[in-house]
Amino acid sequence: MEKDQKFLETLLDMLVSNPKKVKVKRTVNERGVLLTIDVDPEDLGTLIGKQGRNIDSIRQLVRIIGMKEKAFVSIKLNQPEKKEE
Repeated sequence: MEKDQKFLETLLDMLVSNPKKVKVKRTVNERGVLLTIDVDPEDLGTLIGKQGRNIDSIRQLVRIIGMKEKAFVSIKLNQPEKKEE
C-alpha cells in the first residue's frame, strides 16, 4: 500500500462514525494517482463539511503527500446511489 492511500485511510477512519465501511481504491494512470473514496451515506455530510471545506482540506493534505513522492494525487468521493421508494 502506498503512503498516500494509507494516510487517507487513517485520516478517514478518524473522521467518520463507521470506519469499517470506508474503502479507498487507488488507481494510477498517465495523469497521476486517483484515490476513490466510498463511505457510509451517513458519514458523507461529515466528510464533505460546510461548503466542502473538509473534503478540500483532505485533498490538499493528500496532494502534499503526493508531492513528496513526486506524483499528482487527486481524490474522487463516490456519491451513494439514491434508493427508489
